[in-house]
Amino acid sequence: MFMRIDKLQAELPQPKRPDPNAAAALQELLGGKYGEMSTLGNYMFQSFNFRNKSKLRPFYSLVSSIFAEELGHVELVSTGVSMLNNGPGDDTENVDISKAPFHDMQDIRLAGSFLSNGGGAMPMNANAASWNMDMVTTTGNLIIDLLHNFHLECGARIHKLRVYETLKDPTGREVCGYLLVRGSVHAHAYALALKKITGVEIEKMLPTPNIDLSRVPECQKYLQEGSHRRLYTFSPKDYAEAAGVWSNDEVALPGDPPGQLEIVDGHPEGGKIPELDGNYGAFAPDYAPEEIFEIASKLYKKSR
Repeated sequence: MFMRIDKLQAELPQPKRPDPNAAAALQELLGGKYGEMSTLGNYMFQSFNFRNKSKLRPFYSLVSSIFAEELGHVELVSTGVSMLNNGPGDDTENVDISKAPFHDMQDIRLAGSFLSNGGGAMPMNANAASWNMDMVTTTGNLIIDLLHNFHLECGARIHKLRVYETLKDPTGREVCGYLLVRGSVHAHAYALALKKITGVEIEKMLPTPNIDLSRVPECQKYLQEGSHRRLYTFSPKDYAEAAGVWSNDEVALPGDPPGQLEIVDGHPEGGKIPELDGNYGAFAPDYAPEEIFEIASKLYKKSR
């Protein structure tokens, strides 16, 4: 089962203005071939389908912990997309819809993200192609699945680096910076898992692509706090057996700040989920939402 916490894994800065084309680029990190929907879908179904869980507990716990983290990564990218699409928001009342207030939306890359989704994120890539189950690999063979996961995380790294290179707004760049650090943890973890089983030191292939995260300013605070050395269980007491793989006799990758690897019970501290202001001209949450606000206020007071 899962427990949801009303926080993001990392706090995101507010965008300077609406930038729907930047949001379209960020959609690649959500529904692209190597996006967060793919990492989530792979690790989720591998953990559900895992054979001999009790006998292979360190590997099962590893995949399960990373799967739980990926749920938060989907949330983080989706929030970034929504923030970039909407900017600070527009709560102008009584917008004259006859004056074509959203005429400029005809020229954005993903007009459907506004016309159909109100500026929200969807499980699709930067060209609006839907994510689907063909992106999921779950063979039942532990080595093949781990090897696929290693490939997936390396692919996700090049994905994030390329998207990062397209962005100037701080919101999208922060999403990329955080995910580059955490994705490096996952690639390292799957490499170590394969080494424990096969003896092949596949971690020597990392980082792939061969560029240190010291070159990415948005990664620095996460590296300095040691995020690159921590694997979170996302559980108060379960999945600690992942320490058999992500063990403290292993160290950080060359090029990253040095130190021993560590398992952390629970989840990262995280940051506040930003308030996405309404856009009444786009009927989100409605054209004249005062009545809805009043109802919600009464319900909130009743709940206290």
